[in-house]
Amino acid sequence: GTLWTEKPFVPQAAFLFQRIFELAPEHPEWQNTQPYQAVLERDMAALQQLSAEDVETLLFATHAGMTEAEFEAAAKAFLDTATHPRFGVPYTATIYQPMLELLAFLRASGFKTFVVSGGGVEFMRAYAEDVYGIARDDVIGSSVEYAFQATDDGFTLVRLPEIATIDLNAEKPVNIQRHIGRRPILAAGNSDGDVEMLQYTGGGDGPFLNLVIVHDDAEREYDYLEGADTLMGVAAQSPWMFVSMKRDFNQIFR
Repeated sequence: GTLWTEKPFVPQAAFLFQRIFELAPEHPEWQNTQPYQAVLERDMAALQQLSAEDVETLLFATHAGMTEAEFEAAAKAFLDTATHPRFGVPYTATIYQPMLELLAFLRASGFKTFVVSGGGVEFMRAYAEDVYGIARDDVIGSSVEYAFQATDDGFTLVRLPEIATIDLNAEKPVNIQRHIGRRPILAAGNSDGDVEMLQYTGGGDGPFLNLVIVHDDAEREYDYLEGADTLMGVAAQSPWMFVSMKRDFNQIFR
């Protein structure tokens, strides 16, 4: 985990917001209906306070009914054209260079690497292989439910307005078992949603390494601890390694 910048929003949120703008002409009622109104007015304070239910509302309104091919094409189009609001580069250029080097070192040393993220698995599959060198079937994340449907062109899967799994907290080790079936021996995280994954990684009989990435470089990235209070407390009482971006990252982005 912790492979690219997550501020001011995770890139998938920016993708979701763009979809709202694209579909807004078909839904004039969104102009006066929350949470759509917050997106359309670019109300940063309101957007920072969106609840999980609000995000689901936006997600289902913009992506339900799409086939898996349509969704991936939309995700790739976004990643090909959208730029980070602060750094002015594509989101796929805000990947942490030291983490790419770590992944490359692990693979060269005979390890198998995976992405285990709270992000949407289908969104991550659109770029993981090209950007991280991790195959799409080695990506674990949150997902909606699908329905199998017959069409004039053949058979396809269609996204439903239902959540299948939110890959955060205790669901991370659960989904690791479902998809991989082996306990990790190295994991990296930066938020409270990673605590259980790190505990699982360090809970076996053999050696392990847990990396806690600390965002403390306001000049080159961001300086924040919100959403990581529990992680920092648990890590301080554990044999986990704190990795300071300011101190330990010679280069932030690739």
